[in-house]
Amino acid sequence: EIKNIHNFKNPSQLQAFAGLEPSIYQSGIMDITGHMVKRGSSYLRYAIIQAAKLLANYSPHFRAYLRLKISQGKHYNVAVSHVAKKLIRIIYYLLKTNQKFDENKLR
Repeated sequence: EIKNIHNFKNPSQLQAFAGLEPSIYQSGIMDITGHMVKRGSSYLRYAIIQAAKLLANYSPHFRAYLRLKISQGKHYNVAVSHVAKKLIRIIYYLLKTNQKFDENKLR
């Protein structure tokens, strides 16, 4: 879906392409971030969210991250979106550096 990872300068651009970045409302006195904007590729967003759910079930690192977000008071779906954003950052760096995924290297 992304075709070439070198079209993206940073993971935030890839998140935006997948439609997983938060909306931002700014006025003279307010600065509010809100829901996901859901622009970009709906296919990529769906695939990343589904992969994040599976990772949260089977990967100890991602499971701990999901539990952390839920313990911070996030709703399950919001916590899954945080896992998805983390997954996008990992995918970005793996594709940019041409490395294989190794869960033992995650912090």
